[in-house]
Amino acid sequence: MPHVEVELRIAAPVADSWAAVMDVESYPHVMDNVRAVRITATTAPDTRTTAWSVDLKGSVLEWTESERLDHAAMRFDFHQLSGDLTDFSGYWGVRHGDDGGSVVTLSVDFEIGIPLLADMLNPVAAKALRDNAHQMLTALEQRLVGSTG
Repeated sequence: MPHVEVELRIAAPVADSWAAVMDVESYPHVMDNVRAVRITATTAPDTRTTAWSVDLKGSVLEWTESERLDHAAMRFDFHQLSGDLTDFSGYWGVRHGDDGGSVVTLSVDFEIGIPLLADMLNPVAAKALRDNAHQMLTALEQRLVGSTG
């Protein structure tokens, strides 16, 4: 299963970064590649279901995922319940950076679900997902600390 992981150091306190990461419904307002995110259910204080629509290299990728939030670890794990891919899971995490800021990670494992074309499509999809993840993290950084360049 292909794996994509992107990290970004952000000059913001971990509490602020964690709050921004958890606020998924704000993503469409600050991230150009996120069309929509809606929390559709909260089944426990730290478990929710969200519906996503994201632009991915000229295509629209849509899915519904279950999310488990671990506030103490500043991490939330997700896995697709239904959607365009056969499998889509991973986590968002925030940890203390060496410089007093924070490090935000988006890690994703995915399966397109077309075995005969996997060798050709997986590298293209992995690059597109990596680019999208980087755009998402950069947008979070800009939201937290302003323009970086």
